[in-house]
Amino acid sequence: MKPVPALPELPDFPAAPPLLPMARICCEVGALVSLGPAPRGERRYVPLGGGTVVGPELNGTLVEGGVDWQLLRSDGVLEIAAHYVIRTDDGALVEVQSDGLRHGPPEVMARLARGEAVPREAYFFRTLVRFTTGAPAWQHLNRTMALACGQREAQRVLLDLYRIT
Repeated sequence: MKPVPALPELPDFPAAPPLLPMARICCEVGALVSLGPAPRGERRYVPLGGGTVVGPELNGTLVEGGVDWQLLRSDGVLEIAAHYVIRTDDGALVEVQSDGLRHGPPEVMARLARGEAVPREAYFFRTLVRFTTGAPAWQHLNRTMALACGQREAQRVLLDLYRIT
């Protein structure tokens, strides 16, 4: 029998980059629209309405008309690709692209689908958020990435954004 080779030493990783609170987004959502089964799963979308953005780094309102495109995979994971616009308190427009995943135990996901209140700790809902704007005062957002921790409610979504430093 051949001897088992030694495992290579794992590198020492530096500390993870800090996450700084950026804003809480509260977004009104419309009814789910299903496009039906597709090759990779059920394709669907949710129209996004108005809402608020409040926090230490970003404040404003959501411009009605955004869309949350979704793919419900056969393994129960929901792929999310939301695209919407924030109007800052000073009137600037900021495009937001938010891509991520939502999943959890089947019974928890069934409760969410029925519109029941479910604590955010009961399932995974995370997105990576990128911003685009031409507004001079907000140019720093073009170089910003944020991690959003989400919570789905019956008629709204809450997203807590943390800027990745």
